[in-house]
Amino acid sequence: MISKAIFLFFSLSFAASILAFGQEGPLRHEDPKGATPDQIIQQFASKERDFRTAWEKYVYREDIKVQTLDGDTPNGEFRLVYDVTFNDQGKRQESVVFAPASSLQGISLSPEDYDQFQNIVPFSLTTDELPKYQILYAGQQKQDELDTYVFDVAPKQILKGQRYFQGRIWVDQKDLQIVLTRGKLVPETRDAKGKKDENLFPDYTTYREQIDGQYWFPIYSSADENLHFSRMGDVHIKSVIKFSNYRRFGSDVKIQYGGQEVQKPPDANKAQQKPPQK
Repeated sequence: MISKAIFLFFSLSFAASILAFGQEGPLRHEDPKGATPDQIIQQFASKERDFRTAWEKYVYREDIKVQTLDGDTPNGEFRLVYDVTFNDQGKRQESVVFAPASSLQGISLSPEDYDQFQNIVPFSLTTDELPKYQILYAGQQKQDELDTYVFDVAPKQILKGQRYFQGRIWVDQKDLQIVLTRGKLVPETRDAKGKKDENLFPDYTTYREQIDGQYWFPIYSSADENLHFSRMGDVHIKSVIKFSNYRRFGSDVKIQYGGQEVQKPPDANKAQQKPPQK
């Protein structure tokens, strides 16, 4: 995780700040029609499993930027751009495109950050993951042009060595896929006595966009938050993570969705959300 230190380095991760879609309607505490919340959870979790399987068969670019700020002025930056591709054996690999030396002030990155870049920011709540989480229906909300169900998500228990998502997810009522997440990586570690590393995580928001007419893939994530360390004070972190250039790997790759093979429609990759442009 990112860490702040005077002789000691304390960590935090970055991700995305609490941003809304272009137009976010009020949260309506209404029961869903035609299905119970538990039935909706089971349905979108099954779709999320399909999404995750498909996403792992795509190549894409991930562009990560983290800044430390003095007030509102950036005084340091970490930047990493890499392509997720496949080798000759068809195995996924990462190829670094751009990685200048970090100039972050008083903080550094740890393996937890990279885990967040790859797994927590593009969080998916699949059928296999459901037993780990307590999921509460919160209502319905308009996100831009989408009608969504809203659920609060938290781990049922924290097991040693495991990392979890905690926050809120928005599920498109038509496609029953997650289109927006807002939350953070847990568990955190606080230590007011300053005897060990203190790991703090900001809330982050991740937007998805429909790719190839079927899958809602992560495209943009951002954070802008002060992290309150018990001993060392506050650190202002701002970050943006972008996913781009999605392309299905190999013409012979067959992707299943809802039990049927997906065919790429003529208007594939058409944007259906309006994340902030920065």
